[in-house]
Amino acid sequence: MSAGSAALAEQLVLLGVRPGARLLAHTALRGTGLRAEELREALTGVLGPAGTLVVPAFTPQNSTTSSAHLERVAGLSGEEVRAFRARMPAFDPQVTPGHGTGVFAEAVRTAPGAVRSAHPQTSFAALGADAARLCSGHPAACHLGEESPLGALCREGGQVLMINVGFSSCTAFHLAEYRIPKPPLRMYECVVKVNLPGGMRGKEWIAYEDVVLDDGDFAEIGGTFPNSRVREGLVGGASAMLFSLAEAVDHALAWMTENRR
Repeated sequence: MSAGSAALAEQLVLLGVRPGARLLAHTALRGTGLRAEELREALTGVLGPAGTLVVPAFTPQNSTTSSAHLERVAGLSGEEVRAFRARMPAFDPQVTPGHGTGVFAEAVRTAPGAVRSAHPQTSFAALGADAARLCSGHPAACHLGEESPLGALCREGGQVLMINVGFSSCTAFHLAEYRIPKPPLRMYECVVKVNLPGGMRGKEWIAYEDVVLDDGDFAEIGGTFPNSRVREGLVGGASAMLFSLAEAVDHALAWMTENRR
């Protein structure tokens, strides 16, 4: 471990990261001076061979129903939208980069031994002992629900580490949206890689129904999360928080049940 990673590891231990933990990390390293590779080395070093590091590897741009796509085609004619759709690259979990998830998440996704779940919009990447198991069986019609890596992490005592980001980026809160009685649903459409006869690869469009995802009130939800449930500190000079994923989901569910209409 490099000297820089060793210093970060000490801070992570002080924050509460422990060997063997299953850790979902959200980070924004721009302006912090932190290097993605050093932070990855520090985290995997602290977690040890029995631990698992998980990051979002989301790809909303490959869906015609996502806000990312709609922003890209705004103002185009119908013909131009159809041409844009025809050119859209299909999601391939082996090579498609994450979109908007940051340099640290990409450093984990592209690390030797990393595993990625197969969801065409909300995949996760992981390194460590439970990476393959946590990332298996991620069906399209379950972006961030019980059958996703997020659901598995919640059931298995996972924690959330947030560095230089606030609760508006807390993916864990989305799991609460699946636990609301009769959550609202919508249709989604994505383009994915498929195997063709003769060993060729092609693409196809898939459509499925899933829960409406809305992070517009996540900052407010996080603002009412009890301070006693959050460990705060510094990692490389950047603000950091560590907390139980299950406790965050329980809190978000109670808040949504009371306040969402």
